[in-house]
Amino acid sequence: MNRVLIITYYWPPSGGSGVQRWLKMSKYFPGNGWQPVIYTADGAEYPVEDLSLEKDVAPEAEVLRHKIIEPYSFYKKFLGIKKDEKIKAGFINEGKKKSSWKENVSVWLRGNLFIPDARCWWIKPSVRFLKKYLETNPVDAIISTGPPHSMHLIAKELHKKFNIPWIADFRDPWTDIDFFSELKLTKRSLKKHHKLQYQVLTEANKVVTVGWDWAKGLENHGAKDVAVITNGYDFNIEEKLRKVELSSDFTMSHVGIVGAARNAVRFWEALGELVKENTLEDFSKSLKIRLIGQVDNSVIETIKKNDLESYVEIIPYIPHEEVIVEQSSSQVLLLFINNSPNAKGIMTGKIFEYMASGRPIFAIGPTDGDTAIILDKTKSGVIIDFEDKNEIKNVIIDLFNKYKENQLITKKNEIVENYSRRSLAKEYVNLIKKIVETRQ
Repeated sequence: MNRVLIITYYWPPSGGSGVQRWLKMSKYFPGNGWQPVIYTADGAEYPVEDLSLEKDVAPEAEVLRHKIIEPYSFYKKFLGIKKDEKIKAGFINEGKKKSSWKENVSVWLRGNLFIPDARCWWIKPSVRFLKKYLETNPVDAIISTGPPHSMHLIAKELHKKFNIPWIADFRDPWTDIDFFSELKLTKRSLKKHHKLQYQVLTEANKVVTVGWDWAKGLENHGAKDVAVITNGYDFNIEEKLRKVELSSDFTMSHVGIVGAARNAVRFWEALGELVKENTLEDFSKSLKIRLIGQVDNSVIETIKKNDLESYVEIIPYIPHEEVIVEQSSSQVLLLFINNSPNAKGIMTGKIFEYMASGRPIFAIGPTDGDTAIILDKTKSGVIIDFEDKNEIKNVIIDLFNKYKENQLITKKNEIVENYSRRSLAKEYVNLIKKIVETRQ
């Protein structure tokens, strides 16, 4: 069996979205003739943990863990955060109306002293560890997955030393990521980020990302012919739909982080107006909104402003298996795209699990972006522009009327099955084979 070294920071016990792509992808590599050798952190500071994901680790996988030192102990001490409290992902502000001066200083330090990210101290120790390992345990290919983009820098050094075919996999962009402008970078730091990014994009044998718009962005930064292999879902559609009972309420659920950039202001305004107008019979009695994941304070304030607190339930985190049940039992699935410069390229991993659940998707975001393409291709839902409150209102009314008539029916969609992790793993293995054969 061929062997591929996968360098990833996120691995069980890590929960959340960052772990899903390579935990699930590698699960199906052995069935396609490739043994995954996972290199990951020992003692990492993960925003969330989910021990239930351990069962998805391929039995054939070899997992290498190496101690990591992260600057979070200093960060917590500086900000007065308890030692056992988790660091929130994605610049989430839970409970404060604005950042303190200490938080602003911390962001500056993170952006300018830890390049490309807070795991940069792990690069050299990892290179030393893996050089020694590879001398007696050869692999046929290397895949690095970022963010954190320090993983790519580890792979770059190994590629240089051993000339092993290397794929740089971008789950999110580097300098084009939505919060990059918030890092308070000096000109020198900005130049260093771009220099490192260019080195990775031009030295890797292949660059892969999850969507077409981001592929164009990476090509603009130096990569050539970026391959797109999307995220996907990993459960049996028909089996799940048989077991899950649909909510009797008009339940609209959003799964995942709702940061400030995902605050769908016009959606909350439209919803608040429909409740107050009371023109839809039983609307206020039936409405139930579930936000499953971290929620920024700005979103909570918008919900309060529109008098929707009694309709909204915030569930900070639940295990992934339970998330799948929540999705399949909801009448409607909400998808809020970041209202940011790179919005067209945002196609979150959860959209594929949404599609597989068979429930109608209601997205707020760019109507000409990658998410819009997927929704149209699979006929899984509708997307409305951030500012089009009237149309948002119309869609809510239409969905509610269909709910009342029991017309929000789950249907098996053959196209959606192309986005199963099993199918995508086969596609990825074919790409690896092609690169290895070309190098030979």
